Amino acid sequence: MHAVVHGERTLTDVDFARLTKLLSQQLPPTLADLLASAEVMRSRAVNADVITMYSRVEVVDAHTRRRQVLTICYPDDAEPAAGCISVLSPVGISLLGLKAGDVAKWLTPTGEECAAEITAIQYQPEAAGDYSR
Repeated sequence: MHAVVHGERTLTDVDFARLTKLLSQQLPPTLADLLASAEVMRSRAVNADVITMYSRVEVVDAHTRRRQVLTICYPDDAEPAAGCISVLSPVGISLLGLKAGDVAKWLTPTGEECAAEITAIQYQPEAAGDYSR
């Protein structure tokens, strides 16, 4: 398990283009930072261990050891109670572009520091041949 240094994230070209369109809205500065620093690659070339949009990941909270399965989605598809979290949320932004084994870190709206280890990527659209998500 290792923490990720700024600039060590990968986005697909499709995710990058769609997320860039969201920037016209009032968005968290951390999304703009992610878009400015991430490596962008073709969807067909992204490794299966990279979290892309609509990936389903298993994470373990660093403090409570609670295990959760989350799917990173666009805001209109978010259903937190069902584990579908918006890419615009602190957790969603912190996970996107990381790999299994990485540690995601984020701040809650109240300023609390949180972290979770990515223990598995259960599903990644690109690895399943779905390049349209």
